[in-house]
Amino acid sequence: VQLQASGGGSVQVGESLRISCTASGRRGISYALGWFRQHPGMEREFVAGIDGRGDTTSYADSVKGRFTVSRDSGSNTVHLQMNSLRPEDTAVYYCVADPRGTISTIIAGPRGPDQWGPGTLVTVSS
Repeated sequence: VQLQASGGGSVQVGESLRISCTASGRRGISYALGWFRQHPGMEREFVAGIDGRGDTTSYADSVKGRFTVSRDSGSNTVHLQMNSLRPEDTAVYYCVADPRGTISTIIAGPRGPDQWGPGTLVTVSS
């Protein structure tokens, strides 16, 4: 799978930002999609995910109520709308995809290196 992310950048505390990612690869597959993030010197952590049909979403407790994950109908494009951003949201955000389509595979973190996008930096300044 190939993953291409867009968006990211620098914002002030309380502002909003949207990052998007498109997965391409096997035809006819509805990938489960999601986002992880990595703070400097820390392990990557799950942020949000959505299953292949778009029926089920999951969020880390730290972003619930502020972030919304969605996907374009009929495509493998996922968006992460981030509102009320905080300095602790500053991180490199990685898009992930799994062809099995289930949310659990995203939450656990895909194992294949090609299932991770290159990362996009989000910086929140106070």
